[in-house]
Amino acid sequence: MSELQNAKAVVRAFYRELDRAGPFDTADAMAMHCVPGLVWRGFHPFNQIIGSERVAKQFWVPLKTSLTSLQRRLDLFFARRNQIDGFETVWVATMGHLMGLFDEPWLGIRPTGKIAMLRYAAFHRIAAERIAETAMYFDIPHLMLQAGVNHFAPQTGAHLVQPGPMTHDGLLYDPQVPSEGEATLSAINAMLDDICSWDAERTEPLVDELRRTWNEDMVWWGPAGIGATYTIPRYAEQHSGPFRGAFRTRRFNRDLAMIAEGCFGGLVGWPNLTLRHDGGFMGMPATDREGDMRVIDMYRREGQKLTENWIFIDLLHFWNMQGLDILGRMARIEPVPAST
Repeated sequence: MSELQNAKAVVRAFYRELDRAGPFDTADAMAMHCVPGLVWRGFHPFNQIIGSERVAKQFWVPLKTSLTSLQRRLDLFFARRNQIDGFETVWVATMGHLMGLFDEPWLGIRPTGKIAMLRYAAFHRIAAERIAETAMYFDIPHLMLQAGVNHFAPQTGAHLVQPGPMTHDGLLYDPQVPSEGEATLSAINAMLDDICSWDAERTEPLVDELRRTWNEDMVWWGPAGIGATYTIPRYAEQHSGPFRGAFRTRRFNRDLAMIAEGCFGGLVGWPNLTLRHDGGFMGMPATDREGDMRVIDMYRREGQKLTENWIFIDLLHFWNMQGLDILGRMARIEPVPAST
């Protein structure tokens, strides 16, 4: 229990220093709490960066310069030993939004001068009271939509600034009962077992499969370009069914981390799965090419089943592997005003 609390204290102290640092003070804030050779994984176009100073220069300085008065609005915070490596390492997972005033361009996205929210999730591996490894995934297309830029077909789900858990109790700063985390991890594993055993020839109705591991009033908070959906039938109709139809050939890769504490849990991969785009997806025609999906999934369990799921998918990286450069395309096209 104490090692988890110590790990949480490391990340909380890091966030305090990072969040109050100006753009050009972030390297010092990172040096206080991260190892010099920090392994940092982010979405395209940042990808993997080695070294806390380089992370500050390449990611945080441009972001803080663009989204001024930046503040972190946390919805989830929990820690646990990592199932993927046999519970050897300790990780802290967080999720929320980075909110600021969109005053300068970022990644070619034109500023609005208005409030903007970059939804994100992060996993931090703690070693010797320092952050040794981070996977921070952030929904760039969600920010693009707030700036009036959309290069995807109409979503099958809804576009929302996504809330945290319905129960408003996702910040697990205090120690939790270990058995609750074990129950959450068990629920996540049961759901993943169903997904991994699925094949295109299965005749079982999708909703019947989903009902084994999800509550009927589940909410799937998907990334921009896909959107959010609510209840098992609508999830099957608006995401899970189309996704399985588009990617009948799938290869699951070893995740970086999977942890759970209390009623909350999550997993992160780099990449989680490799898919052959053979059925058409998000309004894009099939390419018959393989592509990687880098995903963070966060979950809330209620009873014995899962009931909320927040998803971060590096869609810019996936479509780049399919031959579509969304950021490059965006730079060549004038944005549509957000009010239209």
